[in-house]
Amino acid sequence: MRKILKKLFAIDKRLLLFIGLFAGIVLSVVTVKTFAYTDSPEFCQSCHIMTSAHDTFADSTHATLACSDCHLPHDTLANKLVFKAKSGLGHVYYNTLGVEKIPAVLIATDGSTDAINQNCIDCHESTLNNVSHDAKDSCSSCHQAIPHGNGFKTEDFFKPPKSGELLENKGGTMNNG
Repeated sequence: MRKILKKLFAIDKRLLLFIGLFAGIVLSVVTVKTFAYTDSPEFCQSCHIMTSAHDTFADSTHATLACSDCHLPHDTLANKLVFKAKSGLGHVYYNTLGVEKIPAVLIATDGSTDAINQNCIDCHESTLNNVSHDAKDSCSSCHQAIPHGNGFKTEDFFKPPKSGELLENKGGTMNNG
């Protein structure tokens, strides 16, 4: 072990610095590319539980986006990575041990619904002033078929609103101030 250390310290320090910088650059590029790939629709559809979600997404108006653009929070990088890790672990579980528990229609968790709703608002903020959007709890309450099609609508979507719900909350009316 001492011989290895002696040889290492005998190497020109500039060469060691160059090797360290090169390794750091390579590691950084690999990390960035890995994160970009794991955000892509191609990666997401590699799990069989996401096949129908990917197929409907590919035919939607949002097909040019990455799955993470809608499904992960963007407030901080740390929050995004923690959220992504938790979701990924859940998907690994369903694809390995919980195959029999996979629902026919995937429903977003509460945390995922919050992230999706905030991302809808962030992207479509300029259109929110045109029509009042306070009749339902979230964007997907009304726009559930976007971007995943009718197969992703829950039973609640097809239920009529409660008497007076839309008028009471000004849902669907012009927001004239």
